[in-house]
Amino acid sequence: MTSVSADVQSPAAAPAVVLTIAGSEATGGAGAQADLKTFQELGVFGIANLTCIVSFDPNDDWNHRFVPVDQQVIADQLEATTAAYGLASDGQPLPGRPVLDTVKIGMLGSPATIATVAGALEANSFGNVVLDPVLICKGQEPGHALDTDQALKAQILPLATFVTPNHFEAESLSGLEITDVESLKAAAIRIHEISGAAVLAKGGVRLEGPDAVDVFYDGETLEVLSAPKVGEVAVSGAGCSLAAAVTAELAKGASPLDAARTAKDFVTAGIRNRVASGAPFDALWQGGAR
Repeated sequence: MTSVSADVQSPAAAPAVVLTIAGSEATGGAGAQADLKTFQELGVFGIANLTCIVSFDPNDDWNHRFVPVDQQVIADQLEATTAAYGLASDGQPLPGRPVLDTVKIGMLGSPATIATVAGALEANSFGNVVLDPVLICKGQEPGHALDTDQALKAQILPLATFVTPNHFEAESLSGLEITDVESLKAAAIRIHEISGAAVLAKGGVRLEGPDAVDVFYDGETLEVLSAPKVGEVAVSGAGCSLAAAVTAELAKGASPLDAARTAKDFVTAGIRNRVASGAPFDALWQGGAR
């Protein structure tokens, strides 16, 4: 007969449960791997449902080798996760069990996957849906990439409650050219108007100046989040980890603005303590703030 140790964590102290729906990135710097490490560092229970497998090709300028996960397999993962951590059949939480109410959307990669994920989001009515709008996969066929981008904007963006576009994605979503902090602010405002979501638009190292600048806007508060640049080259996993940190903080009850501030500090520390590799890019270390 098995026994339960007296020091097992009580249900009242159980961590918040969060889900990332994203791709696997083979070198560990980005994607679901980065998300799960971020979740662990920030004290939430992380789950990953995989949409694709990405492995950079060192023999082809480190372009992506992209393999989609079968649609039924994606649906099966979502079914298992929501059954394990969703509400009871009467729509009420079960005593002693945390409820999955916060999800992060990362790389989806195809219109078919977008449709599958959109259906799951609509069926489960999550309170927080954080969208990291991955619009371009390096090395992807241009026509397929465009179809994917359009499907993401049409089917996933309207379901998001928080969006974290990088410089390119913010230009694509807003239709504006971003050259400085003022135009980044304008893009954040436009994306909020289009989606209704809180927005953290990332200028990062792509804007000139000594600081890495991001802009938060939620329809009421417009705030510039700034930190000194650590180098002039983007670091793998920074965008994934930023969105994952926002996700974790929202699941713990933080306001969108406070979640954005914590995520900015978390990523800055991770970039400062980056991990070098044989690839032509460094990777953010999620333990950098320790």
